[in-house]
Order: sequence, then C-alpha cells, then structure tokens
Amino acid sequence: MQSRIEFTALYERLRAQVADPSGGRGALAGITPETVRAAAAEVRSGRTVTLASPVETRPAPDNPHPAVHRMTSPPEATADDTGLHFATDRFAMHVHGDADSHLDALCHVVYDGTLHGGIPAAGITDDGATALSVEQARDGIVGRGVLLDIPRLREVPWLEPGDHVSADDLVAAERAQQVRVGPGDLLFVRVGHRRRRAETGPWDAAHSRAGLHPSAMEFPAARGVAALGSDGNNDTAPSLTDGVDFPVHVLAIHALGLHLLDYLQFEDLVPLCEREHRWSFLCVIAPLRLPAATGSPVNPIAIL
Repeated sequence: MQSRIEFTALYERLRAQVADPSGGRGALAGITPETVRAAAAEVRSGRTVTLASPVETRPAPDNPHPAVHRMTSPPEATADDTGLHFATDRFAMHVHGDADSHLDALCHVVYDGTLHGGIPAAGITDDGATALSVEQARDGIVGRGVLLDIPRLREVPWLEPGDHVSADDLVAAERAQQVRVGPGDLLFVRVGHRRRRAETGPWDAAHSRAGLHPSAMEFPAARGVAALGSDGNNDTAPSLTDGVDFPVHVLAIHALGLHLLDYLQFEDLVPLCEREHRWSFLCVIAPLRLPAATGSPVNPIAIL
C-alpha cells in the first residue's frame, strides 16, 4: 500500500514534467503531423480491428446502469406495405461505467478543487464542462499504438482482480515483445479483464479489478506517451494508495494531462499481433463531438 505522502511526492514529480501546465490538449500535444506520418508507416497488412467491446444494454454486477436503447419509430411497413418508412431509435449511456469502452476527458478528474493545469473546478456545471471537455479531442487521436500484454508476459490468461502492473512489468513486456514505447505513442496495457469477464462472467469490478500501480505512471511520463488505455479501468481496486480511490486517474489525467481509455478489449487484436510478430500499429480514436462532456463512448481502430 502506497502512503498518501508517497503519492503526493509522486504526483508533484509527475506534474513538474508537464510541458504545458495550463492544460489545453494536455499530452495530446505530443501528437504532431510528424508522429502521425510515422505512425502511418506501421500499416503493412492493412488489417483493421476494433479495440472496443459491444455496448452493454443489460444489467450486470459491473454494470447496474447499462446503456438504454429504444426504438422511437419502429418500422410500420409489412411485406404488403408500399411507400417509404423509417426506423429510428434513441441511445442513452452512463459514459464512465465499469463495462463500456470509453474515453476520459481532462475535465473528468477534480482533485483538490482543480482540474488539470490548475483550472478551477467551478468550470464544471450542471450544463457541462466549460474547459478541458472531450471536445479537445474533436480532431481525433491518431498515432502509433503499442500494446503491452502483461498476462502474456506472466504466462497467465489474465491478472486476477486486485493484482497490479508495475513499471518494471511494462519494461519487461517491451523487452519480451521486442517493441519500445516512444514520444507521441498511444500506450495500451492489457491485464486480461475482458477475457476473464467473458470466461467467468461479470463481477463487481468497481470494488475488485486488476490495473496499474500508481508508481507505474512514471513509465508513460518518461516516454512521452500521448494517451493511455487498458482493458480494465487503468486503476487497481481496491486502491493501492491510502486515502485516494483512483490514484492512476489522478496521476494520468490531473497531473500529466493524459486522456485515459477505460474498458477496451484487446482479444481481437492479440492474435493479429502474434501472427504478424509485432505489437505496434496505426491507431485511430474518434470520440463523439460532445462539446461540454467529460468523456465519450469510443471505438478505437487498430490498423496493422
């Protein structure tokens, strides 16, 4: 268990590394035309694969408030009808749940009364966020994706809930997979959450899940990562920091300005990476245009 004093020292150390303390696009500023062009060179086979899971519409232990899909105008036509008919529907979603794939904006985390870059939390109102909303990523997040597969490193199908990933694990996975994370990269860390859920069934992931150790955040900070994603919540539960429930969210979003992607799925991507003997790829992430929102459902696409 990390003490609050140790966490505060880590938080201050990471925050001091941020080149743009005023906020803005945060770590996305590390994505440049040059890094995008370089990422495009990752495309070889032309295979595309989703990193998102299907949106859940049924309640589960990890999803008590699932997305709601309703037909607002079912098709009235029958086989014998003539003329034009439209089918229309409506969709509502609790974005920051523990089941659906989503992107966290920089306004998602309020810590000690402020947002990333020291922006006052008063900017979050009933009408939405006036600063650092998901609109900061309106032009898309495009870059070189790198998947580090920790269960593969440990030769297990998944990490058990409560287990954590260290910075040493990330370095060891790089070495085992013969890949290196660099500036402007989109780092994805697999803990096997989705495979465990598929094979053993949903559980209360809000209180028990595998994730990163807070100290592991020194790795993306040192490498200049532009965004961070996982097939879990990124944070371990129970929390590994005394008095801070989501230390990785605080360090990533609030201190470093890293957009987080939670509850992705990599089970479709892993076989392709293994077949092609490489763990890097072009990745395109396009959140919805929600100008005042703290996040967005998202469907990242890996292109190999």
